[in-house]
Amino acid sequence: MSTGRICLVGAGNMGGAMLGGWLEAGYDPDLVTVVDPSPPPAFVKLILDHKITHVESAKDAAKPDLILVAVKPQIITTVLEGLTHLLDDENALLSVAAGTTIENLAAPFKAAGTSPRIIRAMPNTPAQVGRGITVCVGNYGVSNAQKELVTSLLRSIGLVEWVEDEGLIDAVTGISGSGPAYVFHMAEALAKAGEKAGLPPELAASLAQATVSGAGELMRQSDLSPSTLRENVTSPNGTTAAALEVLMGADGLSELMEKAVAAATNRSRELAG
Repeated sequence: MSTGRICLVGAGNMGGAMLGGWLEAGYDPDLVTVVDPSPPPAFVKLILDHKITHVESAKDAAKPDLILVAVKPQIITTVLEGLTHLLDDENALLSVAAGTTIENLAAPFKAAGTSPRIIRAMPNTPAQVGRGITVCVGNYGVSNAQKELVTSLLRSIGLVEWVEDEGLIDAVTGISGSGPAYVFHMAEALAKAGEKAGLPPELAASLAQATVSGAGELMRQSDLSPSTLRENVTSPNGTTAAALEVLMGADGLSELMEKAVAAATNRSRELAG
């Protein structure tokens, strides 16, 4: 794992998932400083168990190699304004705040006279169990060593991809960023369909959740494509084929998913604007 001094700003779910992933991967806790005025109990336990430096305000933090900002988009501007003394022309800032562009991330630092190296990342919630995927894009100043450090850190919570065009982050948000909610809703819908077919609610929910999570794990571990896996479980004129005629028909799942992803992508563009 690439190493460097990290300042983690924000002790929410994503910040906690990342810190836990780093520690599990063997990252030196002496290299980490957490900035948060009131971390939740589980986060405090990590801090105490691993003797991690914790400060309530960024003004008390030492200058790191990488500042990782994991706060809600609603407060990120205020948070960034409090970090201008920590970022210079050599180190870098990584943000996982949805809908905040590199230009907006850089603005407070440029106003303070710095030419900031900024990396914008779009993770998703399966990062909380080490099964996330994060897509990153950096501005002109980000070095290869800084990309390696960011990739190393984010791999502790799942897969990592890089793109050159920041405009692609909106589509990434529509697929992987918002995508877990689509899968959760599919489990909800499958359970409700089971109830209507006569199953007790508890059994329908159990079957739906196990089926969705099990199919996902099978897909993750298999070398086969999703379409091949689907074909392998579909007997001609069988029960699965009957269901897929509905799901793959006109106005079926493919068209609904295209509309859903387009709606999320457009909303991401609106928020970024």
